[in-house]
This record gives sequence, structure tokens and C-alpha cells, in this order.
Amino acid sequence: MKQLALAILTILPMLASCEPANKAMSEKPAAMPVVPAGAETATLGAGCYWCIEAAYRQLDGVFSVTSGFMGGKVKNPTYEQVCSGDSGHAEVVQVVFDPQKITYEKILAWFWDLHDPTTLNRQGNDVGTQYRSAIFFHTEAQKKTAEASKAAAAENFKDPIVTEITAASEFYPAPQYHQDYYFQNKSKNPYCKFVIEPKLKKLKLDH
Repeated sequence: MKQLALAILTILPMLASCEPANKAMSEKPAAMPVVPAGAETATLGAGCYWCIEAAYRQLDGVFSVTSGFMGGKVKNPTYEQVCSGDSGHAEVVQVVFDPQKITYEKILAWFWDLHDPTTLNRQGNDVGTQYRSAIFFHTEAQKKTAEASKAAAAENFKDPIVTEITAASEFYPAPQYHQDYYFQNKSKNPYCKFVIEPKLKKLKLDH
């Protein structure tokens, strides 16, 4: 019995990690997101992009959410390069939204609820600089709003927030297989069941 319990404890971290079940299907990058007239873009890193994409897709006023990479030094990085940490990129979501329906401030309010911004380069069992907490601003107005939002959010956490606020750089969409990952794979990948589903339930979102 003890051996069985030990085996379960050993395998759980492997099950609850941000890795696709079939990497062979994930080579082709997704298309760049379309930004309609009057829309704005928010780019956010909060650990595994599968988690935050599943939430932001459900918000009224959001046109699209694309998982991808930003903030690194390698052009056109592969998923494997990002996962190794060598490319310097963070896993992010690019959220295209209607500011008349949902403000950037509200987008950021969800951001603080969707992850723990006090753990450096880590969210749960996902460890590495690619999982860092980051806000990539696209305008000076977004920068000021992000800084104010971070300062306000700090009151809700016991430990200091380590989220970086950085100017947006080139965005690289993740492989097509990673898009809308949770709802396409929630019955197949244990990570969806053990990590993403509880988070969506807590936030009273569809799961």
C-alpha cells in the first residue's frame, strides 16, 4: 500500500504539468490574431497559457485569445526552445478585446485572480522563466494602468508581487494544437482536470 501511495505521489507532478499529450501534432504555428477596428490588445503571462486562455475566452467583450510567446531573444522560437528556457520567452496570451465592453483595468483584475503573482518563475509544478508573471504593455496608457493595478493588487497578497511590467515585443503564436487547449483536451490531459478545472470552478466560469 505504501509503495502504491508513493507511486501516485511520484506521478502526480508529471500529470499536472503544462505539456501537450502529443507534441507531434503541435508543430504548425497558429495564425496571428485579428484586431478589429476600435479593439485593443492585452498581452499577459501568468504561468501556463492553457490556464489563462480558458478563462479569458469566456469574458464578455473579448474578441479572441491566442496563446503564444513574447519577451525572448530567439526569432520564431519553437515550443521546445521556449520550454527549455533558452529562448527567454514567456508563455503569454494575446487578448483582443472591445474596450467599450470590458476595460483594460478589468482585464488586469482577472489577471491577478488567475494566478499567483508572488512566485518567481513558477506556477505550481510549472517551473522556469517561461512561466514568469508578466504584463507586456502596448501603449504608455497601458503601462500606467498596469503599474497602478499592480500596486492596488499588492494589498491582496501576503508576499510581494514579482510580476514584470515590460514593453510588448514581437508576439509569436504558439502551435495550433495549443490553442483552446483546455476545452479541446479536458477529458484527455490530467493537467486540465487537476489544475485548470479547479481554477475555472473557483472563478465561476464554464469548465
